[in-house]
Amino acid sequence: MTTIGMDVHSAWDALEDANPPGGYRVEITDGKIIVTPQGESRSDILIESAPEIKKQLAGHGKLLADAMIDSPSHLYGYASDLAIVAPGSERNSRGRFEWHSLEAVIEVVSKSTRDNDFTKKFRMYAECAIPVYVIIDPSDHTCTIHSRPTRRGTYDEQEQIAFGEDLAPPLEGREIIVKTDGFPRSES
Repeated sequence: MTTIGMDVHSAWDALEDANPPGGYRVEITDGKIIVTPQGESRSDILIESAPEIKKQLAGHGKLLADAMIDSPSHLYGYASDLAIVAPGSERNSRGRFEWHSLEAVIEVVSKSTRDNDFTKKFRMYAECAIPVYVIIDPSDHTCTIHSRPTRRGTYDEQEQIAFGEDLAPPLEGREIIVKTDGFPRSES
């Protein structure tokens, strides 16, 4: 684990020349670089969901997976499992999208990311005014859609759906449906 200094503009600048090992996820939380293995449930859900979402976007926005998104903090650098970028958004001078370009973020919870997904990312995404934050929890067999972010670091609305029901994040001006009946259920 490495700590990041305050001399960087984006938390991701500290990893500019890094080459993380394949099969691992890299994120920055509280100024610390954290490397965790990618779980099978997470992988299965993303492989199933991404093509559905991308097809439904049909050129009206962009879907990113595990991509660096610049946030307004040098202490946090999250690579969302899936992020929907608003149509017409442009990359910054570092070649990355910024938090205000995102319409929705989807995270798949694992045992090792549970605290970040339910507390730190929840707070950060709300403070950044990301309109929709979806948490998919294979151990609970649920998807929770958070919407209407507040600057207090919370979301005013929450809807929980069970695996098997359709996941429909409330995007502005369009509808995206993700089938959840094939999502793996883990007991961990």
